[in-house]
Amino acid sequence: MDVILEFFKEFISLGAVVLLPVVILILGKFFGMKLGHAIKSGLLVGIGFQGLVLAVNLLITSIQPVMDHYKAMGSGYDALEVGFAALGAASWTVPFAVFVIPAIIILNLVLVRLKITKVLNVDIWNFMHFLVPGTLAYALSGNAVIGFVVAVGCGIIALFFAQWLAPKWGEFFGLEGTTCTTLSFCAWIYPLTYGINKIIDLIPGLNKVDINVDKLGKKLGIFGDPAIIGLVVGVFLSLITGQDLGSILTIGMGIAASMVLIPRMVSIMMEGLTPLGNSANDYMHKKVGEDADIYIGMDIALGLGDPACITCAAIMIPVTILLSFLIPGMRFFPLGILAEVCYLAPMCVLSSKGNIFRTLICMTIMMYITLFFANMFIPEATQMLSVTGVKFEGLVTASHFGWNPGNLIVSLVHRLFELFA
Repeated sequence: MDVILEFFKEFISLGAVVLLPVVILILGKFFGMKLGHAIKSGLLVGIGFQGLVLAVNLLITSIQPVMDHYKAMGSGYDALEVGFAALGAASWTVPFAVFVIPAIIILNLVLVRLKITKVLNVDIWNFMHFLVPGTLAYALSGNAVIGFVVAVGCGIIALFFAQWLAPKWGEFFGLEGTTCTTLSFCAWIYPLTYGINKIIDLIPGLNKVDINVDKLGKKLGIFGDPAIIGLVVGVFLSLITGQDLGSILTIGMGIAASMVLIPRMVSIMMEGLTPLGNSANDYMHKKVGEDADIYIGMDIALGLGDPACITCAAIMIPVTILLSFLIPGMRFFPLGILAEVCYLAPMCVLSSKGNIFRTLICMTIMMYITLFFANMFIPEATQMLSVTGVKFEGLVTASHFGWNPGNLIVSLVHRLFELFA
């Protein structure tokens, strides 16, 4: 068992850049693609994702001086906010982790075959979004079976939210045949921001404000181009954080480059995913029926190609810092969350239909909720990490305790049991 667990841990640790080509190749052959075409699809998806990772890292590196400016404020707190990578690695050390991936994959295939869902989740790297709540349930209950059931349950629930989301996702982002199966975003951020936009629709005045990149481009000409917008946003962030001239230029160019490169990398991924989606749909039409279309479940990062995502993510960095000072009894400084703000943007942009004004309202509300719950559930986060192989001194928390619906439900249920015990 330890050997199998170690194999899965090592395989997952290779990251999505390695996992995706392998998974796409296997699925391509399963759905009847020629070997050469399956290999090419896998390589294009892997290359596109590698480029996407590099472009997102460029964005984060470019705004690092801005984040460093705010991190200087982060003293005097008694809890450490760790990034999602450390949390995900910790979740793979629990006893049932080795069974979660095959269980979710098998159940997903069965549900697709029975036409209960049209989503095929190939985003194995983000199975950590299911395993983290499972690990939390195991830590709080002391029962590995409960942890396993929670993890698998989260994996199945994500399929249905992803299917509801799929038509809107594909049409808005130009990602037809795909959907987002990243639990925190398809099953929490999008439903809530969808509701926020419905409320805005009822507010006179606010419901008339419509600012989007396309309209800016038409009105402002060259100054509405995504690259120029990125440059302006970068210079603005630099000025409000007192950067020197060299940093101002570096930050501006970095964000501008990200605005151009990220959509190009997404298009390369789609070049590889489209043949797989076509083959999967042809296969399902033959085996199940003409209405058995398939949506390929992918990472939230696929939605970062919209220019509004990067623009709003950059603006939200100082807003996130401000919000952290508005949380009652705040016990941590959002170190890791600053680098994760960009992943909050796609669903807020999607639910707001590209309206930057509404997107910023949604992101502000969701970030406040994220910080509030991440602060509230510090005891649960600390207890979770105490049963894993990743050790931290003192109290800890992470973004998943603020925006992963599995974590939120498990933590709230635990609080209720403690209250009435």
